Amino acid sequence: MKLGLHVSSFTWPGGDAQLGPTLGTIATTAEQAGFSRLSVMDHVWQISMVGEEDENMLESYTALGFLAGLTSRLELLTLVTGVTYRAPGLLAKQVSTLDVLSGGRALLGIGAGWNEQEASGLGLDFAGVLGRFERLEEAIQICLQMWSADTGPYSGKHYTLASTLNAPQPLSSPRPRILIGGAGERKTLRLVAQYADACNIFGGADAGHKLNVLRAHCERLGRDYDAIEKTAVLSLDLDGEGGVDGLLTRLRALHELGFATVHGSVPNVSAIAPLEKIGASVIPEIANW
Repeated sequence: MKLGLHVSSFTWPGGDAQLGPTLGTIATTAEQAGFSRLSVMDHVWQISMVGEEDENMLESYTALGFLAGLTSRLELLTLVTGVTYRAPGLLAKQVSTLDVLSGGRALLGIGAGWNEQEASGLGLDFAGVLGRFERLEEAIQICLQMWSADTGPYSGKHYTLASTLNAPQPLSSPRPRILIGGAGERKTLRLVAQYADACNIFGGADAGHKLNVLRAHCERLGRDYDAIEKTAVLSLDLDGEGGVDGLLTRLRALHELGFATVHGSVPNVSAIAPLEKIGASVIPEIANW
């Protein structure tokens, strides 16, 4: 099992001028501690589950590009890109650029999105639930075409591209891996089975049930269930119930369900010491699971 560090808050000591240095130190420390990935949210305002909407929030792909220059091993991704926030051709280009400049370390994390308040606030495109899921499928199709030798046009219900020329192509072989976030049983997990290299769902009590639903979609579509990486979101809180042993127990339970990677926020991450403690006490324990 592997751990990914998810950075969901940028409200740290030192104010705005220290955001860059602090984020850089967090990333380099996480890499040295043995984390395999670093992810950020794709939001423009802070979300209510984490803090107040007027707290600091960095644009995701700018932040990942900054981190690409400071790290050498961490895989970099969003958890997850809101599909309507960027034209799919531009999104494919952004991920391609991140992949090339990071030496092949980019993943495309993508989902239907949900935060209408921030979208309306900044005038970003947003649609109803059906429209967002239709756009999600088309965006994935466009990215797959742009990351192939096919430079022809694309014509869908929502997006039309006269050409899917994309140079440079990503370094990841055969292309950046696609992770679809969300656990909706009828739409999201069906799209995972059809298109994705990985899924990401919350590591709660129904996580096993969600994987069973994914398995059923795979069987219907003729997809190899085992070929899809199962990832979960879980708080990496060393001071939570049971301390380090309690966190290891929760990680073991997810591993036994079939999850290979856990993405988690670390409380008080800017203090750095929690990352170092996870690197010393948790990552070595789970490495051989």
